[in-house]
Amino acid sequence: MRLATWNVNSIRTRADRVVAWLQRSDVDVLALQETKCRDDQFPESRFTELGYQVAHVGHSQWNGVAVLSRVGLEDVEVGFPGMPTWSAKEGVEPAPEARALGATCGGVRVWSLYVPNGRTLTDPHYRYKLAWLEALRTAASGWLAADAGAQVALVGDWNIAPQDDDVWDVRVFAHSTHVSEPERAAFRAIVDAGFADVVRPHAPGPGVYTYWDYTQLRFARREGMRIDFVLGSPALAARVTNALVDRQERKGKGASDHAPVVVELAD
Repeated sequence: MRLATWNVNSIRTRADRVVAWLQRSDVDVLALQETKCRDDQFPESRFTELGYQVAHVGHSQWNGVAVLSRVGLEDVEVGFPGMPTWSAKEGVEPAPEARALGATCGGVRVWSLYVPNGRTLTDPHYRYKLAWLEALRTAASGWLAADAGAQVALVGDWNIAPQDDDVWDVRVFAHSTHVSEPERAAFRAIVDAGFADVVRPHAPGPGVYTYWDYTQLRFARREGMRIDFVLGSPALAARVTNALVDRQERKGKGASDHAPVVVELAD
């Protein structure tokens, strides 16, 4: 079984690329982030024509997550228990954002996650990010406490570079989000709860990135960040035979600023 995650930065803009990549990559399950559309705008038929079932949650032109699967799609769940709410506007009641979608695919509980960005270290969105990650850790710990043998994949855009090797120059990010110690501690807490980074052993750094900003020729200059991850429960991690970042998919006209991350699981 091949499981992948990809922040596509607008599915309507990049549907053709995603379809072509699915046809080439032979992926069974693909988690998408930043679809940037409402549910009624998601180009579902493009993927059902390829044999994939589709689950998506999106409320507006921001955020949005999906799971595509050709090995079954069951028990779809929008948001994890305890997921914090957010409102950017004063006087507007906070509500859950379209940042987490769970589904059982071929016996694996796949969570497509788009972790809040945090913006700056002094922005309320940063505190929201840390609260969101802590709620995810609590929920994920509960899943393993209920079933130690559960096969769970927490995948997506984490908006965290957990190690210095995960950015091209950590000095550039001094006093910025994505590399701050509280964010890294939140990421480690989820790993410590039993969810291993199953990609790093097969694609070690430095220089292995999943995201390159569109500006300042970051991709051509190999100035990237590793912020997209697959974290697996013990039972899932034991099945991983290979993993890779498909850097080629960041090339060319109309590419997302993220590359797909692919994990191969033994039957």
